[in-house]
Amino acid sequence: MPEKEVLVSEEGLRKLEEELEQLKSVRRREVAERIRLARSFGDLSENSEYEDAKNEQAFIEGRILTLEKMLRNARIIKAAEQNPQQVTLGTVVKLRDLETGEEASYRIVGSTESDPGNHKISNESPVGRALMNRKSGDRVEVNVPLGIIRYEVLEIGR
Repeated sequence: MPEKEVLVSEEGLRKLEEELEQLKSVRRREVAERIRLARSFGDLSENSEYEDAKNEQAFIEGRILTLEKMLRNARIIKAAEQNPQQVTLGTVVKLRDLETGEEASYRIVGSTESDPGNHKISNESPVGRALMNRKSGDRVEVNVPLGIIRYEVLEIGR
């Protein structure tokens, strides 16, 4: 089964690389030291510090594997490859909620960079999927758990 392509911006790629480097060079050493110290406390069967450190080690190693796989399958989104008139990965889209009249801007990103609190939504999210390849003036309907939200695309930028 082929691995899923991971779409990222250059900034997103750097962040993934930095996180991987931090985990490999700093966090691994820290947790190894915690395990060494916890072993010195004696009986490992009733040693909660040891158990916590081993759990953290497993989490870190799992995250390292995940990041390595993501980086192996990463494809950088380049603005020059995109149609500037359409909503695509990397674009900033200004929307108006047709029911409330509220306006908001979001950057469409790959799922690894999604951060709704910072106005970055994934192209795989319901809103992101509905907006892909739309143009200014287009209206979209998005099915969400609370019903249907209708948006108008006001502007598209980089």
